[in-house]
Amino acid sequence: MNRRRSNQLAFHDWPSGFSGARINPGNRWVRMAQIIPWDIVDELYAENFADSFTGHPSVNSRIAFGALIVKEELNLSDDETVAMICENPHIQYFLGLSEFTWIPPFDSSKMVFFRQRFPPAAMAKINEAIIGEGKGNLPPSAPTDSGRQDSPDQKSNEGTLLLDATCAPANVRFPTDAGLLNDAREASEQLIDELYQPVSGQVKPRTYRRKARQSYLRLVRNKRPGFRLIRKTIRQQLQYLKRNLGHIRHLSKQQPLSRKQIEKLNVLEQIFRQQNEMYEGRRHKVENRIVSVHQPWIRPIVRGKLTAKVEFGAKVALSLENGYARVETLSWEAFNESKTLIDSCERYFERNGCYPERILADKIYRNRENLQYCDLRGIKLHGPKLGRPPKDKALYNEQKWMEKQEAGERNAVEGKFGEAKQRYGLGRVMTRLSVSSESVIHLIFLVTNLKKRLRDLLFKLLKALLFSQFRSRPVISSVTQ
Repeated sequence: MNRRRSNQLAFHDWPSGFSGARINPGNRWVRMAQIIPWDIVDELYAENFADSFTGHPSVNSRIAFGALIVKEELNLSDDETVAMICENPHIQYFLGLSEFTWIPPFDSSKMVFFRQRFPPAAMAKINEAIIGEGKGNLPPSAPTDSGRQDSPDQKSNEGTLLLDATCAPANVRFPTDAGLLNDAREASEQLIDELYQPVSGQVKPRTYRRKARQSYLRLVRNKRPGFRLIRKTIRQQLQYLKRNLGHIRHLSKQQPLSRKQIEKLNVLEQIFRQQNEMYEGRRHKVENRIVSVHQPWIRPIVRGKLTAKVEFGAKVALSLENGYARVETLSWEAFNESKTLIDSCERYFERNGCYPERILADKIYRNRENLQYCDLRGIKLHGPKLGRPPKDKALYNEQKWMEKQEAGERNAVEGKFGEAKQRYGLGRVMTRLSVSSESVIHLIFLVTNLKKRLRDLLFKLLKALLFSQFRSRPVISSVTQ
């Protein structure tokens, strides 16, 4: 039987509009609103403002932080986040609104300021409160007392700590020397246009931008450019950029540069020095190499993966404890993640009052310094031992089996990286500012911990429900004759 489609009910025919819609208490946004420590969020948000009552009032802290959670949870852009807030009553309840409204609570451009008002330090404090181990208190700094492990009142080692590091790639194209020089040249031409004043009667400097553009296109349109063509294009782009930088220095004597223009000029000069040094030395490595004109803080991170041997973004050292993630170190410069093991263990001691019983990490963490540190504190740093394998086959097979078991347990931190990159956008950070990018990276792992907390609460609720049903069943006794 084919049912006919009923006519769509018009909005003005609905007796109570959307104001009479009921909120589902089991909705994920309702349950998340009960977990987030809004008092701590409000205290950290208030630190960005002065005590005076002058000026336009700011957006509510719950709306600001809740909007960031909505963006990362649904993996939306800033504009789509505002649109989703206007369409979903449960999200508006999550943001603390008293009633449903289709009027945007803020403009999408405010999201930039929301990220800046919650820096990485504030995100780490909120993350500790969500995990619940800090009981809402602010996380203490790393201790400096090296002799406390010998105190008689210290508890025995408990728990397992997982450590690993990854790269959070930024939204930049793969850098090449010619492409970077072309971007620097175009930025220098834009700076010349800003400094040039035709009213003063001065002659505009010649930049040869059309010839420079044709030289660059001759390279990029070639499917298989040779070594000579690449060298020639780089040499020409260096010459054009050097000429433009000379013009900018000359124009800056007549008109002072703004702070933003000075920062751009310093970046262009640094790019010219690095590229000219590599060109003359016929090499492809230089210290603190800039790979983006508009995001000069980004550095190449060598990962050695099959899909991407080199990634461009921030390097993140993560620790995983009971399924909850903490960002131990975040830096735009490449660093050795094995150096973070001692600090991670000390922070673990501050949280729990004891050191971890085991540490599961990569081979790179098993250096002599870390092994000596773990031996003094009774920590088992699992992994392949240094030196040659034992001659005893039975002992060797036992070690290999143990390494395989530990590798399976260590997959939890790899899974956390996969969840953050595939589900929450850590695989390509779309923000442009360095502070905003760092805040987003911390926020992504905060959201993963928030979802983990929801799953744990749901599991406890189901366990209690099953236990109550089991206790309510009547006991049937068998009578034997």
